[in-house]
Amino acid sequence: MATVQPSASDSSTSPAPLTPLQWVICVTAAVGFAVDSVVLLMAPLVIPPALVELLGVPAANPRVNEWVGFMLYVPAVAGGIFGLLGGYLTDRFGRRNVLVGCTLLYTVSALAAGFSTSVGVLLFWRSCSFVGVCVEFVAAVAWLSELFPNPKQREAIVGYTQAFGSLGGIMATGTYYLLVIYGQRLPPIGGGHEAWRYTLMSGVILAIPLIIIRPFLPESPVWREKKAAGTLKRPSPAELFQIRYRRTTIVTTVMMACAYGAAFGAIQQVPRIVPGLPDVRTLARPAQQQIVSGVQLYQETGGLVGRLLLAFLAIRILGRRRLLRLFQIPGLVLLPLVFLFPATSSLALLKWGIFAVGLLTIAQFSFWGNYLPRVYPTHLRGTGESFAANVGGRMIGTSAALVTTQLVQFMPGATAPTRLAYACALVGTSVYAIGFITSFWLPEPRRGELPE
Repeated sequence: MATVQPSASDSSTSPAPLTPLQWVICVTAAVGFAVDSVVLLMAPLVIPPALVELLGVPAANPRVNEWVGFMLYVPAVAGGIFGLLGGYLTDRFGRRNVLVGCTLLYTVSALAAGFSTSVGVLLFWRSCSFVGVCVEFVAAVAWLSELFPNPKQREAIVGYTQAFGSLGGIMATGTYYLLVIYGQRLPPIGGGHEAWRYTLMSGVILAIPLIIIRPFLPESPVWREKKAAGTLKRPSPAELFQIRYRRTTIVTTVMMACAYGAAFGAIQQVPRIVPGLPDVRTLARPAQQQIVSGVQLYQETGGLVGRLLLAFLAIRILGRRRLLRLFQIPGLVLLPLVFLFPATSSLALLKWGIFAVGLLTIAQFSFWGNYLPRVYPTHLRGTGESFAANVGGRMIGTSAALVTTQLVQFMPGATAPTRLAYACALVGTSVYAIGFITSFWLPEPRRGELPE
């Protein structure tokens, strides 16, 4: 088995150029983050048409609105519960081993989801996909962080590889757009040529190379050495709430919940808002779906730009709170304006508005990938990251999708998409405000090197 020799960890020295093996590791990690996003971010595109077919009701039927909330929230809760277990397993049995297992899981479940015959079956396989992806994020971030101990090099690699997560979102959007147009040329699935089925299965294409390559990549040298020496402590979730880590655990959990709340409670609802715009509502359904995917492309491109900007700034701005607020404060102002005005009246303005909101919100996801490895020791790193990402983000934060769909009936507006836009404005603004307030208690990492 090839090994990666750690570069000097002194932050004042320039890191050595990447070796061929390290480049393979970076490319593999980038593809993994992209697959994660393909699996997750296709949801707002494929779920509404899937529910229309599987429930046998029109898109405006209240049952569709109700099930959209469940389809966004239940898989995320499942991912959060098993993702927390995955964080423990990552610390217990190694980063690479867990990465291989979760890759197999979301490959099988993505393929099976395309053959769903009922909403229950679709919900089950989407939940399995979420479990694989939630564990993947935690294991991959811990693995990358420990393979590159030089602080500046680590910040850059973790930041830029995570940017491929947004590229995955662009790929999912582009795939759906093409399948809406050319799906009739593909073999039928379930007696038809529905784009949502092909899109669900498309994640398998990128996952197959990961299944082949990952078993041959090196384990984290830090974890491996501690394991071999018998000095690796057994991880315990209870340790996260001991006085040394309690504040970090609580604050990061709340703030990740807020980041996911903005994404699920507002941004991911946009594909259901677009068909109600004056420029779109009179068009045929296939034409509407093409426009929906076009707007989604603006949002995903904004997320990609945001992640790249975060990676660029992460090695130039020392204060983590200061770095995060560069995205929080503009987002707190812009999100309500976009959902209250362009989202109810103008397709052209909504495209650029959701680009900006996507930039400011999705960049915060990359922030946590850079921040969390720096505040937990080796034996607790996967568990700590998993608690914040899965309990805070997946289990609590994604409940904003359910809150938004339930608030629709209480919102003003003549049409369901307008009421949905107002609900998004309320929920998105609320979680942004909570996240900003909580950031005043966010601990600053004590040093650039990872804690032992």
